[in-house]
Amino acid sequence: MKTTDRDILRPLIDDYLAVCGTPEQKNRRELWRGLNGLEPARPLVYVRRFAWQEMPDCRSECADPLLASIEKGVFRRKLFWATLNDDAVFEPWITIPAVYRLPGGDPFPANPIKDTQVWGPEFQWLASGAKGGAGRWIPPLKDTADLRQMVAPRHIIDEEATRTRVEKIQDAIGDIIPITVDRGPAYKSYLADISTHLALLRGLEQMMFDMTDNAAWLHRLLAFMRNGILAVQDEAEKAGDWCRTSGFNQAETYSADLPAPLPNENSVARKDLWAFCAAQEFALVGPEMFDEFLLQYQIPILKNFGLVHYGCCEVLTHKIEKLRQIPNLRRIGIGLNADVAACAEQIGTDYVLSYRPSPAEMVSFDFDPDRVKKILKNDLSAARGCAIDITLKDVETVEGDPERVRRWVQIVRTTIEELGM
Repeated sequence: MKTTDRDILRPLIDDYLAVCGTPEQKNRRELWRGLNGLEPARPLVYVRRFAWQEMPDCRSECADPLLASIEKGVFRRKLFWATLNDDAVFEPWITIPAVYRLPGGDPFPANPIKDTQVWGPEFQWLASGAKGGAGRWIPPLKDTADLRQMVAPRHIIDEEATRTRVEKIQDAIGDIIPITVDRGPAYKSYLADISTHLALLRGLEQMMFDMTDNAAWLHRLLAFMRNGILAVQDEAEKAGDWCRTSGFNQAETYSADLPAPLPNENSVARKDLWAFCAAQEFALVGPEMFDEFLLQYQIPILKNFGLVHYGCCEVLTHKIEKLRQIPNLRRIGIGLNADVAACAEQIGTDYVLSYRPSPAEMVSFDFDPDRVKKILKNDLSAARGCAIDITLKDVETVEGDPERVRRWVQIVRTTIEELGM
């Protein structure tokens, strides 16, 4: 008897729903509510990336490309993730992003960083040619006169393409797991932090030169991007397209201050959602210029949301006092190379300190449990008294070891216990 895509997916979904239904999931939701509400609690452990491409479970058997992507990228990935025993929450539904029309005419979703026409002009990726090798972006705004190429974005959902995607998934698995469509605007998260695409449009070095050489011109570009993002997000809210699964904070969005995520709950106001924002491309920019040329343009976007998580991989040690201008700030990402003690002193009990140790030192190369524990003990001791999550992210390799991240989680939990946190 020929195996169909439905036959492949449905046992995976049964296993996934069994994970979602465990009492531990309810407990984890309450732990995140407490942490994100700044209540005293043990540090929570969250694994965002675990070199999934190296894991033996990373495979797909479905023939249809869309269903294969869900099989591998959602169900097999989350079933493996659940074995790591971190504090991740697994929801008994799946969320499918709507398909959008962007200024360049290309459909979305795609990789939000590599979607090359989100502002009209196209930035190109020049690859080295080697598999997994380096490359560089070719920015389109080579001259200040090129500002005229910029196109104001709109919130336009490709309803036919969205319906086609959803119907295929619904037909295959919709009778056994809820399918929710996130119709919130494309311009959120990295597409709404300004920083990511500013560097791609202008080039990272030129962007920094512009702060002194073309300051007035750069302010015009930044205002254009801010206004475009605000307009798109406003349009989506007026259309009733923000939903309870549109919020994002690089961890779990449960909080005592906001409604919980739910499937198929639309017409949600931004004040009921988390916003995520970062400034990775401003890592080498000082606090004053960071404030003038980025934060003052991000704040009008962020203040419309209920709560904000700020920071990804950039070092924010000397910028935390500037971040206090964000009225609804709740979480701050403290990435590798940050001075954890200095950050903890500034953050205190005002925000969640989302601690992100270096994946290279934690799990990626020459895995050494003693080294891992030493780093964790030093940094967690410095952050004692803060509301903390420990997030492992941007793990590109574990040298093919499927047990390594699971062992890391065990080490973290043991270290927390030994520190009495």
